[in-house]
Amino acid sequence: MKSFQIPILSMSLLGLCLLSGLDTPPAHADFTFGEPVNLGPAVNSPQAEGSPVISRDGLELYFNRPGGYGGNDVWMSNRASVDDPWGPSENLGLKTYGYVNSISSDGLTMYLDASSGLYTATRPAVGAPWSSPVRMDPPINFAQELRAVISPDDLELYFASTRAGGIGRFDIYVSTRATRNDPWGTPVNLGPTINTAGDENASALSPDGLVLFFIATADRPGGLGGIDTWMTRRSSKGAAWSTPVNLGPSINTPGNDALTSVSADGHWAYGFGLTTPMDVWMAPILPIVDFNGDGIVNIADVAIMLEHWHTDYSLCDIGPFPWGDGYVDTQDLIVLAEHLFEDSRLIAHWKLDETEGSIAYDSAGQNDADLHGGPVWQPAGGKEGGALQFDGANDYVSTPLILNPAKESFSVSAWMKGGAPGQVMISQRDVIDGRTTNPGNTWLLADASCGRLMTRLMHPPFPPLVSDSLITDGQWHHVGLVYDIVGLHRYLYVDGTEVAEDSDFVGGVGSDGGLYIGADKTLNAGTFFSGLIDDIRIDDRPVKP
Repeated sequence: MKSFQIPILSMSLLGLCLLSGLDTPPAHADFTFGEPVNLGPAVNSPQAEGSPVISRDGLELYFNRPGGYGGNDVWMSNRASVDDPWGPSENLGLKTYGYVNSISSDGLTMYLDASSGLYTATRPAVGAPWSSPVRMDPPINFAQELRAVISPDDLELYFASTRAGGIGRFDIYVSTRATRNDPWGTPVNLGPTINTAGDENASALSPDGLVLFFIATADRPGGLGGIDTWMTRRSSKGAAWSTPVNLGPSINTPGNDALTSVSADGHWAYGFGLTTPMDVWMAPILPIVDFNGDGIVNIADVAIMLEHWHTDYSLCDIGPFPWGDGYVDTQDLIVLAEHLFEDSRLIAHWKLDETEGSIAYDSAGQNDADLHGGPVWQPAGGKEGGALQFDGANDYVSTPLILNPAKESFSVSAWMKGGAPGQVMISQRDVIDGRTTNPGNTWLLADASCGRLMTRLMHPPFPPLVSDSLITDGQWHHVGLVYDIVGLHRYLYVDGTEVAEDSDFVGGVGSDGGLYIGADKTLNAGTFFSGLIDDIRIDDRPVKP
């Protein structure tokens, strides 16, 4: 299962690098989401499913589906253990109160919403039938309310409301109570850090209550289109919530998507969307354990953790939840030990050490590449063994499809020597679903004015990323491009140093075409590379070249 990760190599507080609030220490990238998995026909049907909520014991999954007793009914699927598949789903018969929002920690209270406000249904024991929903009293129901999300300790209730004095049409509010038997207090607006002039709705809380997920409409700045899921975190209960960040295209699409529940162990997220009609999915929440960004988890990462032992250093705070608990200790070391010596990053590696022939072999997989125009093998002329000499006229190498940059993070690096302004080292052909298109997928090139390293990945519609590092000076340079699909940023590297990074979000422009090495995607005159290229590597996650 591929993971969409944030580059540890950059301590920029973007993507899931949870920006700190006024009372929280700076946070680094510390977790990511794996690829969402459709829950299949036991849960999903030809109709549109939504709003999945997992019970605390992980054995009940509630969701809504149209039809039955009302417009959207509550359905449930059971399983015998967390390792078993979900059983056939059943309609709970709760009439028209069809949008399940959350379940209390003891599994005995369900929070729902309907056109007339927020409701609760109860049961005397797990497995017993649910009661008819009862409308909650003021001060909870006061205007139009949606999405009641109960905290793990059952003492905070987050919901969206149109009540007067808000910032937008729907704002997120929180109401608190001292004990489970006390009435709910006056709701408080979460303020402009969370709420905007658009619509925000609470969608889920992490099992420690320190991460709030919420959905927002497309008019919130930084969204990917449609309804997106965002997240914010706090250092402790009662502390200020941090600046929200978009979960990125591993969870969000240009359509409507929402993360609506997190498992009690913090390892799985549940949501809906990603397909038409909408389906329910689950995605793993993964700790980032490659602390130094070298692509392998080893003793060097252990040393970094031990250096910050018994501190709140969030880069190493990966347990018991993937986002940590605010303290580096034995729980974090246990998580790290589970991942020691993992090295799954390399998906293509052309050493270019051949001495003859028309094929450049991929030592990491099955992506052997074809030579065109007659580039010349230089067995003794490379930076690491041999290299290919390109004449700048019509020499290039073509590969099969390696990846679609709109769907996953990746890193690419190569050694190069020579070249001239405007010439291209690596590009990707413009093919999506068999159709020729015009997305910008020139990965690595020298800018036409000065010969500085730049990328046109995702251009258009996004602007190119240009560095100040000259690479056409006739010396060997190790050049690299990193794209982080979670943070929605591109990074450029020259000789192991980061030389450029996006200042705004970039993403969503993909291609199903293979690569051209030594030429632009158009094969236009003037783009062919003149010089030596050696040792091209492509990794399936952001790593420092």
